Amino acid sequence: MNIGVLGGTFDPLHIGHIRVAEEAIARLDLPRILFIPAGQPWLKLNNAISPVPHRLEMVRLGISGNPRFKLSTMEIERSGPSYSVDTIEQLHSQLSTGDEIFFILGWDNLMQLPKWYQPQRLIEMCRLVAVPRVDFPYPDLPALEKELPGISQKVILFDRPRIDINASEIRRRAAEGKSISEFVPKAVERYIKEHGLYKEA
Repeated sequence: MNIGVLGGTFDPLHIGHIRVAEEAIARLDLPRILFIPAGQPWLKLNNAISPVPHRLEMVRLGISGNPRFKLSTMEIERSGPSYSVDTIEQLHSQLSTGDEIFFILGWDNLMQLPKWYQPQRLIEMCRLVAVPRVDFPYPDLPALEKELPGISQKVILFDRPRIDINASEIRRRAAEGKSISEFVPKAVERYIKEHGLYKEA
């Protein structure tokens, strides 16, 4: 079974994540999207992020309305920094012959891929689905190909959805007591309020 993979800190999960996953399902006819919260995101080792139980629960609540969305705790359960290549390798070992993994990431992260941990191995095991980021230019695939030969054949570039939602802005608004209802699913908004998340942000 082909699967989509959407990873991140999900601090918090927001409507942008949901719309990107819905678009991937619609355009690639994926039977399942795995939402995989990072345990220790290696790119954010020096950043303060919410405790794992809160981030897991926000994802669980936010995706509960779509039977094709599934929460995976594999990165949470794995010790050490969360590297995408390790996650994809673990999933790849569970696939049946002919099945594929579609790894969803933003245009910005696609262009940063050469700086990731073992990017060549990553692209050998999956297809990359790159989605727009507001104020970020269309990816320069020829330049990327020079650094990661073969990547052009593994990338699917989406031109939508274009969503201007930023998790840091949501946290800031929550800390200031402003409404976040237009940015997160209702259940996530309730959870943030009930637990006073981001008040110290």
